[in-house]
Amino acid sequence: MAAPPLADRAFDIVLWGATGYTGRLVAAYLAKKSARIAIAGRNRDKLEALRRDLAAETPSASQLPILLGDAKDSASLEAIAAQTRVVCATAGPFAQVGSGVVAACVKNGTSYCDITGEVQWIRKMIDAHHDDAQHKRARIVPCCGFDSIPSDLGVWMVQEHARKHLGRALSDIQLVVMDMRGGFSGGTAASLIEVLAEATRDRDIRRLLGNPHGLDPSPPSERRPEDRDQRGVRWDADVARWTGPFVMAGINTRIVRRTNALLGYAYGQPFTYGESTSFGVGPGGFARAALFTGGLGAFIGAATVPSLRELIMRRLPAPGEGPTKEQRDRGRFTIRLTGKLEPGGAPRVVGEVVGRSDPGYGETSKMLGEAALCLAQDERRLPERFGLLTPASAMGDRLLERLRTAGMTFETRDV
Repeated sequence: MAAPPLADRAFDIVLWGATGYTGRLVAAYLAKKSARIAIAGRNRDKLEALRRDLAAETPSASQLPILLGDAKDSASLEAIAAQTRVVCATAGPFAQVGSGVVAACVKNGTSYCDITGEVQWIRKMIDAHHDDAQHKRARIVPCCGFDSIPSDLGVWMVQEHARKHLGRALSDIQLVVMDMRGGFSGGTAASLIEVLAEATRDRDIRRLLGNPHGLDPSPPSERRPEDRDQRGVRWDADVARWTGPFVMAGINTRIVRRTNALLGYAYGQPFTYGESTSFGVGPGGFARAALFTGGLGAFIGAATVPSLRELIMRRLPAPGEGPTKEQRDRGRFTIRLTGKLEPGGAPRVVGEVVGRSDPGYGETSKMLGEAALCLAQDERRLPERFGLLTPASAMGDRLLERLRTAGMTFETRDV
């Protein structure tokens, strides 16, 4: 049976995986919004308990509909997708439990957003569903949390500013995390370990993860050295700080490059983009950068060894666990983007993205919630672009407006 037209569907958004750590935060965010929301998962008792908890803060949440489904039961997922304009997914690791949800959405012409950071899974979804999603006019948008909305929308914002004020796109943008404080949940830990485990088992996945253009529609055969992610300590003269690797660069940079390709290379071809983390100035800044870089390398190396990977998992938060509300409220991040007309030239545009709570949870629940609302409620104001998209290529200026209204800072200035 064909799914009803979008205008006739019962819900604007179905939150899939609502009872997980991040899912509960997104549910609390959406429950306060004016939209037709349902919560979904496989365990009715947990969903009913969540609904009671939400109603204690937002009384109207006591009426939230509950939908049941199983990630391994395609019929149940298709029944859910057919009832809503958008599925908002928080259940991971997505490589293990996300593929059926995306397939169900594409089949029913239902838009979709999630918080994955799993490059190998996104590539799999692109190859399997991009063309069909275009035909069904579905917007399938992964990476709608801290990875990768600040990077993707930040670059899009800076490029829009350059086109309006400089008359052309910037050929080089570098992102530096100037300040960040946040916690770690069991779900995030499980997803990270799953990516490393898959890379250990599969040489093709290792090659994909190492390819700076691995998510491009047609990855170029030649890889430019300047596209490689930063792996060591480097002095960044534009921010006057010692920098080291940024943990999320491996996904964020790929999403930004896919956006450029989907926009018809609006940023230029070639376009250079990189990400790093600031550690301060002087000998202390250098030492902190070196210590972090060495520790990150040791962690990744250990996670590729099965016995050590098991030991790491025992020490990380269990699925469903994460920072307390007090810890989330103390979180924050500040990101700076420096744009140049030519690599090595003088900075011409500076952008800043600021979040005022835990980046991976407080701000991510806001970013994912607003992305889902944008896809569901702003459909007529979005670009006529469908398929496996990115936040900027799917929602661009409209999502930027929503996030500013929600309290995030997205600002640009000429240098």
